[in-house]
Amino acid sequence: QVQLVESGGGLVQPGGSLRLSCAASGIIFRIYDMGWYRQAPGKQREMVAVFTSVGSTTYADSVKGRFTISRDNAKITVYLEMNSLKPEETGVYYCNARSLNRTYWGQGTQVTVSS
Repeated sequence: QVQLVESGGGLVQPGGSLRLSCAASGIIFRIYDMGWYRQAPGKQREMVAVFTSVGSTTYADSVKGRFTISRDNAKITVYLEMNSLKPEETGVYYCNARSLNRTYWGQGTQVTVSS
């Protein structure tokens, strides 16, 4: 059974930082592209950052320079370090695992950026 379990969300003030974690099980982690997506209230889910199985990273333009995605294949975990958070980045953050023919989602973790 595949599971992606996110953690690390919460309430943070504008300009603050959070680190999200996603622990995977039931997949051959090293062959999956791992990503973080977010869904703000009333909006579509959007890509935030992806760390591919071959070591490349992609970021949404809005988070470049502030967010960092990393992965630890030994710990079967992907992380998202978020700095200088903005109120408009409030939403549910989802972990995603994607291979050539499989896609899995976590249940999401809420991030609220508010004073």
